[in-house]
Amino acid sequence: MKVEQKALFQSSTISLSLSGSILSKSAFDSQDNNSNYDRKSIILHKRPNRRRRQPPSSTSTTETSNNEDSLLTSTGEVPKNLMRKINAKRPALGHVVPYSARQKQKKQQNKQSGGYNSPQLQPQGKRREMNLNNPSNLKILGGFLKGRKLESPQEVYLRPMMGKVREAVYSTFTSFGLYQTTSTDSKTAPNTRHLDIFAGSGSVGLESLSRGASHCTFVDLANDCCQTIHRNIELLIETSPNADSITTNVVQCDVYQALTNPNQHGIEGLFDIITLCPPYEEIVYADLLEAVANSPLLKEDTIVLIEYPVELGMLPHVLDRNCVVGNNEGNEEEGTFDKNLQEQNTRGKLIGVRNLKYGRTVIAMYICNPTGVLELAHSRPEEFI
Repeated sequence: MKVEQKALFQSSTISLSLSGSILSKSAFDSQDNNSNYDRKSIILHKRPNRRRRQPPSSTSTTETSNNEDSLLTSTGEVPKNLMRKINAKRPALGHVVPYSARQKQKKQQNKQSGGYNSPQLQPQGKRREMNLNNPSNLKILGGFLKGRKLESPQEVYLRPMMGKVREAVYSTFTSFGLYQTTSTDSKTAPNTRHLDIFAGSGSVGLESLSRGASHCTFVDLANDCCQTIHRNIELLIETSPNADSITTNVVQCDVYQALTNPNQHGIEGLFDIITLCPPYEEIVYADLLEAVANSPLLKEDTIVLIEYPVELGMLPHVLDRNCVVGNNEGNEEEGTFDKNLQEQNTRGKLIGVRNLKYGRTVIAMYICNPTGVLELAHSRPEEFI
């Protein structure tokens, strides 16, 4: 039996597979089983490379014409994605709607429909129903007020700008040079004026004041929001050591009236920053873009921030200012030019400098008639494609 096994072992071929190579050798010599095998008889077979190389993809160059940069198309019509109202509802999230409120809302929906329905967020600006509460974790993220908490309206449901988005926005503003970052002379520090439209609880404007802005005007149509902003100003600004160098103004009026006829609502001067964080489902973005582009509140190098949902598509890279600022005093003909306003403040273009996506939120930044003072605020057309 041992002799048969020995003969079979000598006639067989030993194959060893080691890390991608096949090593073959004849059996040991029958005369001397204890002798070492001859290394020259080892044959290395390289495994074939089965991975196919993909041909290099040719990068297609995108060419944007002047007609695409404008708010109007080549036929003179506003794009359809800016004319429609947005249906941007989403399921409620734990950090937006408290867990207890979600469970209560789910039970009420099950009683009405007899089945499970995913809860939906209340549209921003509408009155709250079903005992839904506003986020209670709003706070200032930077500046001398960092960490201070903010109050929220009691009757109006809000969708505030997320903390990570607000942090990214003000990091960009600081890189533009809109705030003082070093302890230099106060006379050379930038005198930044901020206009916060759709202010809500005032978190965007108060963040700007905390980081070094000298003035902020808050605009909102809801009385509850304006009262909340007053309380937050008293709680944070008036009790701070920098209260003497900061001025604020809270205006309760329609946003379109504030942009087109600011003097009638007590909004004076020009602004360095204008932020618009509107309720997605309650406005038409084409009307809002036209109002802010032709507003007399803009000046050279004014930064305009517009928040919009990803469902809207993409905003245009360039917005034209066509000098249509509203109605003349005593004249109700639409589209007439107000002679009391300086012509240079209503001419030119708004150039897109940033268009970044954060989840379902997109932040677009424009600069009005850039002069080169803000060096890092240069045009980025590739982000608006």
